[in-house]
Amino acid sequence: MVADSRLPNFRALNPAQRWDFLANACGLTDDDRALLKQPGALPVNIADGMIENVFGTFELPMGIASNFQINGRDVLIPMAVEEPSIVAAASYMAKLAREDGGFQTSSTLPLMRAQVQVLGISDPYGSRIALLQARDQIIERANSRDKVLIGLGGGCKDIEVHVFPESPRGPMIVMHLIVDVRDAMGANTVNTMAESVAPLVEELTGGSVRLRILSNLADLRLARARVRLTPQTLATKERSGEAIIEGVLDAYTFAAIDPYRAATHNKGIMNGIDPIIVATGNDWRAVEAGAHVYASRQGGYTSLTRWEKDNSGALVGTIELPMPVGLVGGATKTHPLARLALKIMQVKSAQDLGEICAAVGLAQNLGALRALATEGIQRGHMALHARNIALVAGAVGDEVDAVAKRLAAEHDVRTDRALEVLQELRAKG
Repeated sequence: MVADSRLPNFRALNPAQRWDFLANACGLTDDDRALLKQPGALPVNIADGMIENVFGTFELPMGIASNFQINGRDVLIPMAVEEPSIVAAASYMAKLAREDGGFQTSSTLPLMRAQVQVLGISDPYGSRIALLQARDQIIERANSRDKVLIGLGGGCKDIEVHVFPESPRGPMIVMHLIVDVRDAMGANTVNTMAESVAPLVEELTGGSVRLRILSNLADLRLARARVRLTPQTLATKERSGEAIIEGVLDAYTFAAIDPYRAATHNKGIMNGIDPIIVATGNDWRAVEAGAHVYASRQGGYTSLTRWEKDNSGALVGTIELPMPVGLVGGATKTHPLARLALKIMQVKSAQDLGEICAAVGLAQNLGALRALATEGIQRGHMALHARNIALVAGAVGDEVDAVAKRLAAEHDVRTDRALEVLQELRAKG
């Protein structure tokens, strides 16, 4: 277990020193350490078995979000992402949050849905009852396909039947298998179960089964996080904590009522979540799809987070969203860095991982709202973007930091200005 997620002076180290610090803090093995000592941690021969037509690999920067305390436990969070300011913003919000107790999280059971579409019926409501009457038989058939999952306490637990009496293709019913997938993401499991029950469904309804596939709206597999920050914690030299709280509430309300703002607001939340999904080899497209549909579940697209002020005047933020992530199967087992990321976080279950994602998404959202409510989003973002601009301008080695610091100090982060600064430095050198 990581003793302290604050990582003092971590930013001042170079990448090799950071890796040694991290390896010591997490008790990583020599084999773990060797993974990142050289580029190309994913061998091409392994990549070739993961997808089709492989000709190489593509790397992203991998950083560590620090300061996180979740349910009283310090957690170091690997994030694979290309955009500047994401890791820094999450880490800084976690630093503020830990002063008031950090993040509290919870989650539901890892239940996924498999959908079985039935057409060619004239009595959809009667067919629905026929399927519900055969519930135990259908569950037994589904569970015959995965004895290992059953042995772990998972498996198909229930069914639902949704009726669409009118559609452009005639009456339709859709049966859902409700499957506890344990520590798997679950796509292959539920798809196999859906295919296995199709003949029985046709026999019971007299209809024709068409699609048999999971739903990425994992609305029974939710992760939740909560954070509470006092005005004293949020106060800065320029603004009182009370003023910042009011600004955050104004910014949140904008996202809650306007889908144009909500799209950007929720993208910022996913800025925190997606890099963890990528780093652990999970399916970020599935998580994105489920999150955005969940944000529309009440008939209009709105914020995934909620921000309020409690009776004491403290700011309270919460998030709840589908989190179909796994620790077994797919890239989480085949990609060496995905396994390493899970080891660094020391998660015990897929539910733990989902809760960490929810906490980081909430922190990322707080960082964006706080910036918007104070100096604006660009000041901090562009200062961190300065290193990237320095690289684009052609800076190398120590020139990168020198150019970046000058751009940040001038609040003028542009490629043409970076070229000018670089030329000046080289002329002096």
